[in-house]
Amino acid sequence: MRIGIIGVGHLAMSLLAGLRKAGWPPGEVLLSPRGHGAELAEDHGYALARDNADIVARCDTVLLAVRPAHALAAVTGLGWRDGQVLISACAGVPSAALAGVVAPAAMVRIMPITAAEFGASPTVVWPDHPAAHPFLDAIGSAIPVASEAAFETATVSAAIYGWAQELIARGAEWSMAQGLPEETARQLVARTFTAAGRMQAESPEPMRALLKSLVTPGGITEAGLTHLREAKALDAWDGACDVVLKRLKGA
Repeated sequence: MRIGIIGVGHLAMSLLAGLRKAGWPPGEVLLSPRGHGAELAEDHGYALARDNADIVARCDTVLLAVRPAHALAAVTGLGWRDGQVLISACAGVPSAALAGVVAPAAMVRIMPITAAEFGASPTVVWPDHPAAHPFLDAIGSAIPVASEAAFETATVSAAIYGWAQELIARGAEWSMAQGLPEETARQLVARTFTAAGRMQAESPEPMRALLKSLVTPGGITEAGLTHLREAKALDAWDGACDVVLKRLKGA
């Protein structure tokens, strides 16, 4: 399966690292010449397209990873054909904005995260399409949703991914201020978040039941959660999710 990539910026670099980790042959990747395309082609043996039209002419599957404001211009007038699939990773760009100009090609929306570099991106996808799965499986796991409205809601998790890293950094920095070595603090807090994620992802118990099992009356987890609730920190978290969803919907 050859995949062409339009927009070779920070996200695409993480996706390409994931493909390399998964053993994806460099000859099956065609990069647009802008951004980091030429650099990556030289370093890893990828083919470099003349322009975006060259990508569409040579690839049945095309990943769009440009900035949202540039998405429409990047795919307009490229000679799309039946049997092709455009996979758009442009947050907040609805299918209606692009579907007309890429017809008769099919269109799929995805929202990967940079953990794709390690083959660890939980990637929301709509609509589910078999042509996207080899790529999505290489960078992590596909999480299909049933509608575009659900896709926008699920895309908020891409922002939560960044917020979680802020919490990890804050936790590590606090621990360092109390005397822990930097690498010890970083690894401990980061792996604690990973452990919490695995519990929620892999345990059959309801989410709130898992949390309740940790909150011993009078214990340290209860003390911290009580402080966060009294400070309205968790309400602020909900508000941040609302802000992001409104942005994604163009409100």
